[in-house]
Amino acid sequence: MATTADSKVQWDEMEDRELVKYAQAGEREAFGELVRRHRSKVYGYARAITRESYLAEDVVQDALIRAFMHLGKLVDVERFLPWVHRIVRNQAYTRLRGSSAVKEQTFTELEGVGRADGTGGSHNWGNLDSILGRLHRSANEASAGSSVPEERILQQETLRVLTGIIQCLKPRERLIFESHFFDQLSPQEIANLFQLSSANVYQIISRSRKKVIQEKIRITVDSYIKTRRDLGIMTKKILPYEGSLKETKTWTSAADATYKILQFTDRKLSLPMVMGLTGHAFRINIIPNNVHIAGPTAYFFGEALSRGLHNIGFHSKFVDGMSDGIGPNTNLLDPALMEKGAMSKRSIHQELPRALDLIHSSLDRGYPVLAWDIFFPEFGTLYGYDDETRTLYAEECGRVDTLPYENLGRSVMEDLFVLVIEGSVDITLRQQLRLALETAVEQYEGKESVVPTAVKGIAAYDAWLESLQGRQIEPNGHAYNIEVLRDARYYAAEFFKELITAWPQENGEEPELTGLFEEANMLYAGMCERFNVLHQMFPFPVGGEPNLEDQSTKAITLVEDIKALEIKAVAKLKEIYAKLTK
Repeated sequence: MATTADSKVQWDEMEDRELVKYAQAGEREAFGELVRRHRSKVYGYARAITRESYLAEDVVQDALIRAFMHLGKLVDVERFLPWVHRIVRNQAYTRLRGSSAVKEQTFTELEGVGRADGTGGSHNWGNLDSILGRLHRSANEASAGSSVPEERILQQETLRVLTGIIQCLKPRERLIFESHFFDQLSPQEIANLFQLSSANVYQIISRSRKKVIQEKIRITVDSYIKTRRDLGIMTKKILPYEGSLKETKTWTSAADATYKILQFTDRKLSLPMVMGLTGHAFRINIIPNNVHIAGPTAYFFGEALSRGLHNIGFHSKFVDGMSDGIGPNTNLLDPALMEKGAMSKRSIHQELPRALDLIHSSLDRGYPVLAWDIFFPEFGTLYGYDDETRTLYAEECGRVDTLPYENLGRSVMEDLFVLVIEGSVDITLRQQLRLALETAVEQYEGKESVVPTAVKGIAAYDAWLESLQGRQIEPNGHAYNIEVLRDARYYAAEFFKELITAWPQENGEEPELTGLFEEANMLYAGMCERFNVLHQMFPFPVGGEPNLEDQSTKAITLVEDIKALEIKAVAKLKEIYAKLTK
């Protein structure tokens, strides 16, 4: 088919069926016009299925590549858009099925480009060695005479983009990197070529790989922002986060953040109710020997926090970019490591694009976001964003500040976790309490998932007692554990106190239940009295002298008393639960 010199005007004026015919005949500008004309519709369709802007963008890119490669198979040129929608739907469902079991890997958008049938083969697309080696081989094979010209173009373009990414490397790093990945030279061959030791070559290759992956993440974030701009949704959104919301009233920062988020919903619960219903009021995790500061948060955030919100009647969604292990006590580190300047020197977190998408989605719906380690290793909230300046507005344990997009996940622990409310269900107080008691009892019995180094539930008291006897305790972390536990049991007592007045007096069994609430309140109040003594002995942050014999002996007696009360409290919770379920 012939085209006029003024092809742009011609493509704009054509109907879809004409553009499809031209595109099938090899006119790339015609396919480009089809993409320009329908991309927003296709994206909207993908977004409706995936419910994630970032994932939808990936789906659209994959779908358009497949549409371009298989356009010749479209017989009914009148049905181009429904045909593309079908490809989008298949791609979206494939991604969603995979996301439940497989964590998204670096460069996944390249999968499937190499074969006309759209399958990716058995290559590891999360491994940079495999990616670059595969692309290099595929590009050579294509240039040798592929029968699919579109495939050759896509391979060469992908290789060009990836080659552009490695411009972040220094000249010598780039030469060694390209020699290893593109020229397929072994480290020993490269060492001989550049007159270096093999150890130096391995070090340079490893460092270069990290730089390339970082550059890819940066480009992905840039692309995400560009997509928002192209869709006309570049904006600034700051929720009304004022007054008491900027104050912190509990040492359990996860509960504090949850309480603040709920103030933007139709379920504005009190802090004692949040602590009790989510299970935070009953948790105890101890890291043996030194009673590390990470003990109170040594559980799997996604599982525990989602369950807590479920107890209240909310569905939630999260992005988990947590590292393994517990890390250092940041209170004992150089304060300079906690400053903003130190963040920019750390790697951009690989989960940042997904996290940003979730953050935008929640804030646009009017709900703050629960986030971990915004400025330091505690939970806080993100209550606003500004796309133009790429700035997040945050509050964490009373610190109100801003954070550049790229610094989320670059605090001293280099962890990233964000969780948002997705929807709610109707639920009665009776149902909420039953779920909360199930959660609490499972925590006490050690059934909650925690990091391997922590001991959980009632057994945690034995680990604590052994640590006191061993006298290898780190004072600051030990004092922090006491503060969190003292605060939690205070709110446990307040939780049952509030239930006494809030519980509906509907039938004959309710007075018996409120009597059990009173007994539970007294047990937790008794624990608080003993925790108050421990607090006076080992004040945070100084921590006192827990390893001195007289202090250790007195602390052991108090912890044994608390454990005995805790065991009685567990029995009381089970008794209440039995009344609720009979």
